[in-house]
Amino acid sequence: MANLKEIRTRISSVTSTRQITSAMKMVSASKLRRAQNIIMQMRPYANKLHEILTHISSGIDDQTDSPYSKAREVNKVLIVVITSNRGLCGAFNSNVVKQAINIATTKYERQCKNKHVDFVVIGKKAEEYLRSKKLRVIATYHQIYDHLSFENIVPIAESIMQHYVDKDYDRIEIVYNQFKNAAVQILTTEQFLPIEMDELVAQTHIQHDYIFEPTKEFIIQDLIPKSLKIQFFKALLDSYAAEHGARMTAMHKATDNATDMIRGLKLNYNKARQASITNEILEIVGGAEALSNK
Repeated sequence: MANLKEIRTRISSVTSTRQITSAMKMVSASKLRRAQNIIMQMRPYANKLHEILTHISSGIDDQTDSPYSKAREVNKVLIVVITSNRGLCGAFNSNVVKQAINIATTKYERQCKNKHVDFVVIGKKAEEYLRSKKLRVIATYHQIYDHLSFENIVPIAESIMQHYVDKDYDRIEIVYNQFKNAAVQILTTEQFLPIEMDELVAQTHIQHDYIFEPTKEFIIQDLIPKSLKIQFFKALLDSYAAEHGARMTAMHKATDNATDMIRGLKLNYNKARQASITNEILEIVGGAEALSNK
């Protein structure tokens, strides 16, 4: 059994760690509330815009005129990976990166062998892992979390969309964690481009009588880029809220584990202290008996 000084040192160390994890839990809980409110306000708008785009596109014959809905043979693939800049959030980052690599090596096995799968990374943790695996990262946008707003993500979304319009890539996918609640994050993979318009139209059967000005075709051409930017922004907001939920949960578990460890260490300390006192008493009694026998 360890001596009393070692146990006291370890109790002090674990107590200090528990204070840190508890503080991080409270900080993440505060940030989570704000992030959760934002994503919950964002979803109805994004869903309604998606619904309107779906309905009005159902009556257009020349949907393929949009450069964002033109499907072509998939030779080059771009995967957008959204993680966090910091760790201490459980398997939040590793799940996303593993999913992205799995998509590259299985779904796009041929393109991957030909080195035609590239990555755009948002979050330092994904970049560190992908570069360690010698995978090609063409762009990183870690600073976006410092000022996460629609105005700041528009240039990133437009850059990614332009890659598709310029035929640099034939398919673009996004991998991220979707926020469900503080304890649950849904690992999500979405095809960003090309837009599968026929599939979207088939998903709805409700008809609305819209009045269009100037024309339906003009409106849909304007809505598609905006809808893509909203979709991209929503993915970032989802990931941001999910990150703080994952970190709050991880720090809560770490705090509980530290509390259990301190309880066990104190028990061991008391046992060791009791054993030490017992030994001292036995030594005193033994010494007294030795003196009395003389």
